[in-house]
Amino acid sequence: QVQLVESGGGLVQAGGSLRLSCAASGRTFSKDNMGWFRQAPGKERELVAAINWSGDSTYYADSVKGRFTISRDNAKNTVYLQMNSLKPEATAVYYCAADTLLRGTYNYWGQGTQVTVSS
Repeated sequence: QVQLVESGGGLVQAGGSLRLSCAASGRTFSKDNMGWFRQAPGKERELVAAINWSGDSTYYADSVKGRFTISRDNAKNTVYLQMNSLKPEATAVYYCAADTLLRGTYNYWGQGTQVTVSS
């Protein structure tokens, strides 16, 4: 059974940092593109950051550029999202996802982890 399990969410004050982890099991994701999405209450889910299978190409939403860093450790089948200088508007459920077909469509999803940034 393929699973993506996020961890590292929590409550943090504005300006603080959190590091999210996404551990994959059931298949090797080392050849898959991976992404972090978030969904705030009443808003659509948005792509926050993405990384290609080799880790040498990344994408960031404009709202997080310069503050968030996506990385991966293929030996550990894990993807990370380092979030610095957090703002209250970053409050959301964060999801890890895998694009195993490399077509820009994410076909495996984690259950999400809550991130709450207090002002």
